[in-house]
Amino acid sequence: MKVLQLDVESMTYELIEPEASVYEGSAERNFKVEDAVVMLVSVEKGDNEEIALKAVEETTNFMQRQKRKLLLIYPFAHLSRNLESPGNAMNLLEYMRKVASAKFETVKAPFGWNKRWSIKIKGHPLAEQLKSFGNGGDAARSKPREESAKEEVSEAIKREEQVKSTWYILTPDGNLIPRSDFKEEGHENLKKFADYEITKVRTYQQMPPHIKLMQRLQLVDYEPGSDQGNMRFYPNGRLIKGLLERYVTEKTIEYGAIEVETPIMYDYDHPALKEYLNRFPSRHYIVRSDDKEFFLRFSADFGQFLLMSDATVSYKQLPFRFYEITRYSFRRELSGELTGLKRLRAFTMPDMHTMCADIEQAKEEFKRQFDFCMKVLDEIGIKHDSYEAAIRMTEEFWNNNSDFIKYLVNTFGKPVLIEMWNFRYAYFDPKFEFNVVDTMGKATALSTVQMDHENGKRYNMTYIDANGNKQYPIILHDSPSGAIERVIYALLEQAAEAEKSGGTPSLPLWLSPTQVRVVPLAERHIEKCVEVAKQFIDKGIRADVDDTDSSLNKKIRNAEQNWVPFICVIGDREIESGKLAVRVRGKPGQKEMSPEELIDHISSATLDMPKARLSLSTMLTKRPTFRG
Repeated sequence: MKVLQLDVESMTYELIEPEASVYEGSAERNFKVEDAVVMLVSVEKGDNEEIALKAVEETTNFMQRQKRKLLLIYPFAHLSRNLESPGNAMNLLEYMRKVASAKFETVKAPFGWNKRWSIKIKGHPLAEQLKSFGNGGDAARSKPREESAKEEVSEAIKREEQVKSTWYILTPDGNLIPRSDFKEEGHENLKKFADYEITKVRTYQQMPPHIKLMQRLQLVDYEPGSDQGNMRFYPNGRLIKGLLERYVTEKTIEYGAIEVETPIMYDYDHPALKEYLNRFPSRHYIVRSDDKEFFLRFSADFGQFLLMSDATVSYKQLPFRFYEITRYSFRRELSGELTGLKRLRAFTMPDMHTMCADIEQAKEEFKRQFDFCMKVLDEIGIKHDSYEAAIRMTEEFWNNNSDFIKYLVNTFGKPVLIEMWNFRYAYFDPKFEFNVVDTMGKATALSTVQMDHENGKRYNMTYIDANGNKQYPIILHDSPSGAIERVIYALLEQAAEAEKSGGTPSLPLWLSPTQVRVVPLAERHIEKCVEVAKQFIDKGIRADVDDTDSSLNKKIRNAEQNWVPFICVIGDREIESGKLAVRVRGKPGQKEMSPEELIDHISSATLDMPKARLSLSTMLTKRPTFRG
């Protein structure tokens, strides 16, 4: 069964004429619903009441979260080429109507008609969702394995649902306080984060600000030709993403990792891989090739572990670090939790794995990587006040290593949320994450380090000790920044928070797609503007020229709306003096600077950060615009 679920402001439809010999009679010809959820349903061969019930339950759960009261079930054959017979389809659709009617007011459009319809869909990220239930699909499709009708869920996810968590706040001076007893005054961000983690309410009731910003700035948008959790990156967004990828990679290699590259799909029945799948708390995708089943990676772990098991490493070389930036990792996140750049099904993850000799060496390296992650976020431009830390571990680990945990919190310099488990449900113990808290009180993990006690032995990774014997290492998993898409989300949410507080939203200078906008006072000044822009470009600074026929005020307003850090106006006076009239984003007025002075200022401010040319034309009139 295929369902296109729509959250609509209104939908009207008119019955024109029956399109098949089997159709439902209707005395009325015109219908309208408002503030409703619409299910466009294709009933496929093999669908049954169990599948129909699951589809209705998922939609009615969505309605409950969104506080909708009216459901329209609309027969829609165009989502599949493997349709059920009309009679069986009508029966299942009527069954769905009856089930849904027990919870919400429900109407069903007549089956078998050509209809003329118009629709107005609400503007939030969950308003349009394409879903598939059961075994329906094209007849030519290869036969899936028996259990593929069910969602792939690892044992770790099931065990995570069983684990009992106790929550604390650990202060920098070493006091462990039950969360309910912690005085949260002055720590409002931490309170929001703790509430979010403990309640586990992941869905949004309205669109997060970063989605509007990524669309308005023409950075990123949803890809209508793909899954909801896959995004398209426009030139400016691709530039930002590429710069972040380069920065994290260069910093991780500088930290001491060797860079490798591994495949994106792996044999589902490989013994070590299959066992690890069930120890990783993530949902995954299954694909078929040559009558074998493979899974798409959801981290670099699989390939790196296989590679590490083939490496000969001495204890003298430890800690030994392997690094890869995965383009892409895939996770089958729940559709209701997919949100802009925050939670995706395909994402880019910088992933470092470190072989350590024993737990003492692992703890020392863990401390260094904790510091490294803070430095990475700081240099990217994510402010320390924007994120909170969580450290998660078993009660046993805390009892044996409390001084180590206290050291981390003291280094962080702020109170930290502590989650203690009654047993270890996955391969790691402990782990930390830095979590950005957005303008709507939701949190998202960025940097993380996990201490892995299992996979050294599982993958037969070994090092040679001082006596010439093979030993299994402890493995640290580290993403220095977290997923690159989430970093962009964090930067946009940080900008939205600045605007909400009365400041000026902006991106870090090194990531601004256009760093300098050169604006001519009149058409005769365009040639000089191009010459000045070239001076910046030759020094690795991204500059462009507004050669449109707009007024000066409109050109300046356009540059401000696109968050350009420096706007340089050139007229007769500037040509004569050799100075530029420079407007600095977020500061009043303007000041005179020579091109050389502004070049020195920007170069000094972005000294150690990666540089890149913008792939768009220097001239604004030669650039495309994109429909969102």
